[in-house]
Amino acid sequence: MDNTEHSGRQQTATERRRRELLEAAERIVLRDGPEASMNAIAAEAGITKPILYRHFGDKGGLYRALAVRHTDALLDNLRVALDAPVLRRDRVEATLDAYLVAIETRPQVYRFLMHPAEQGNHDNTDNADNAVESGFDVGRHSAPLLRRLGEELAKVIADRLDLGPGGEERARVWGHGIVGMMHAAGDWWLRERPCSREQLVQHLTDLLWGQLATVKDLASGPGF
Repeated sequence: MDNTEHSGRQQTATERRRRELLEAAERIVLRDGPEASMNAIAAEAGITKPILYRHFGDKGGLYRALAVRHTDALLDNLRVALDAPVLRRDRVEATLDAYLVAIETRPQVYRFLMHPAEQGNHDNTDNADNAVESGFDVGRHSAPLLRRLGEELAKVIADRLDLGPGGEERARVWGHGIVGMMHAAGDWWLRERPCSREQLVQHLTDLLWGQLATVKDLASGPGF
């Protein structure tokens, strides 16, 4: 076996182990939400916390890995909704609904990704470990996730709609604005449940529809 083949097998084994640890982390997050601790995740995975640190560095590293995993899955669902062969308004509704379904069906994962623990999870370790377990700086961790969603949506808008001169800038404003609206409205709705998900989708679509109803598709694009 040459070194390249051995290295490839090692990398595959490492990736598989990392995926297994992320799955264990998700089970604990689904149970504990923002209060999920590294000790609980390590126990669920059947390893010690130092081994968990070896894979992710610290709780922030684990968070980032989970955020990428869930953002990838959410983007896949949003793309399916955006590509649905239906009228544009129906497509807008489906896209908003895809986001709300994601946070409604896994609220503990959403809270873990978007909200820090109210009180730090202090394991029986030294002070350095306690500092790591003190919860997340929610802005520092969640802002990149929302920015990524905004940029992805901006690209879809720019590729599909004829926005005229300055269209790229306008697409980015719309993309980040729509994501900000979805996040803020969805967060409020998940906490208070003032209406059904279907009603919220209708209200948000009504809010967006003024501009989206009038702009034309790019002739060379797949349509929005």
